Amino acid sequence: MLPEPDPARCRDLADDLRDAGFTAEALRAAWGDAADDVIARGLRSPADRALAGRDDALAVLGRLLVLGMPQAEASVTRALPRAGVDGLVALGLATRADGEVRPLAVVRPQSYADADGTGQWWIASDLDEAALGGPLPEDHVLGVGGASLTLASLQLPTPAARGLDIGAGCGIQALRARRSVAHVIATDISARALGFTRLNALLNGVDGIDVRQGSLFEPVIGERFDRIVSNPPFVITPRVDGVPAYEYRDGGMEGDDVVAAFVRSVGTHLEPGGVAQLLGNWETRAGVDGLDRVRAWVAESPVPLDAWVVERESLDPLSYAELWVRDGGTLAGTPGFVRLVDAWLDDFTAREVTEVGFGYLLLRRPASGEPTLSRFERLHQGLSGDSLGTHLADALAAHDRLSSLEDAEVAASVFVVAPDVTEARHHVPGQEDPTVIELRQGGGFGRALAVDPGLAALVGACDGELPAGVLIDAIAELLGADASALRADLVPRVRELAFTGFLRLA
Repeated sequence: MLPEPDPARCRDLADDLRDAGFTAEALRAAWGDAADDVIARGLRSPADRALAGRDDALAVLGRLLVLGMPQAEASVTRALPRAGVDGLVALGLATRADGEVRPLAVVRPQSYADADGTGQWWIASDLDEAALGGPLPEDHVLGVGGASLTLASLQLPTPAARGLDIGAGCGIQALRARRSVAHVIATDISARALGFTRLNALLNGVDGIDVRQGSLFEPVIGERFDRIVSNPPFVITPRVDGVPAYEYRDGGMEGDDVVAAFVRSVGTHLEPGGVAQLLGNWETRAGVDGLDRVRAWVAESPVPLDAWVVERESLDPLSYAELWVRDGGTLAGTPGFVRLVDAWLDDFTAREVTEVGFGYLLLRRPASGEPTLSRFERLHQGLSGDSLGTHLADALAAHDRLSSLEDAEVAASVFVVAPDVTEARHHVPGQEDPTVIELRQGGGFGRALAVDPGLAALVGACDGELPAGVLIDAIAELLGADASALRADLVPRVRELAFTGFLRLA
């Protein structure tokens, strides 16, 4: 367990890191793009080689706090004139012995961008497999990975009063939530994780984050929140002896029950209009599709919920097993690796699991009335950037506005094409008319849609001047089509394009 962090020592360390130019961009420039990319895969030597011969503060701190490599005490003292080695030791980040400072944790700079601008945090977490030289301990506190960065970028940027981060880990989601939420409670079953959350809040000068220990909603029984975010320990893990139960990824339940329990319970902890966002796995089991199982969990909530669930990828049981055995630091091809993979496969076979999906869930307690949003979709293409939270907020706003309108009112509304939308037309050589017309989205989820000439013409004409119905009537005349039939066809598709961000209400 980490010691209680001293605010003054955290401020001193932050000032030293700032003066050293200890940023993600500076480190990447120092050891090069290729070396930076492989650090996350446990390969430290290219970055270390690039810093050979350097004893400046950035190099010393990069080796000590990012690569997890011991450094000479004199060099660390020069690099940290305020905090010093005493400060690192007092914060539980390092030990000293025989003129050398040995790291007990990593402190990595992490850049971010959201609707309010760009910035950077320093995020402390436990040493990884490369620094430890072997598999991770079961109480390991994970740093910032790809999944946690994605969830952070998905968080809605709209203001809220009270927030809850369940399974806080190192605290990255609580820090991101605090950008738009006035007060955040961060919970975790791990006392060590909550220690890192406290430390990282102080290190980055972020107030308004309180921590409570416990599983899922146990620490906040009877309380409600405007915003809930969670990167829960959702990894499906066999419940057999000999399989490590890593606290940062294993919630101690069978299969995907952790995510199911969250979905069924979260509604009672949301204020009317409140939104929960989380990552999760779901199994295709006994012939029941994974997204259909998630749909059933939403239906079982005692509080009716709007739901938008996006599956980003799916894995077969063997690929899933290999992924998470490697994640724990067990080397492929070793007897331990084979034994663990077999345990996963035995578990999946016994429970008739044929596929595991991974994705994002957005659940909302309607402000009044019944739910109006029920969307379960698969989007397996790559993501487009840091503005996903804004995209989700815009989609919800468009849905709320348009769901209250009759089709005639939608037709009377004025739309404009989003600035990130492009059109591609594919022709068979020698033919004048295109065989495929495709609309592509540069932001959001990067969707690509094949559209017919009528819809393509409508989107192209949406410049914020004329109502959609007037445009449809003109297009019907040009195409020689029945105007009423074309309206009945295109207006529901306009709703969809507004939700997905191709069109915006003017």
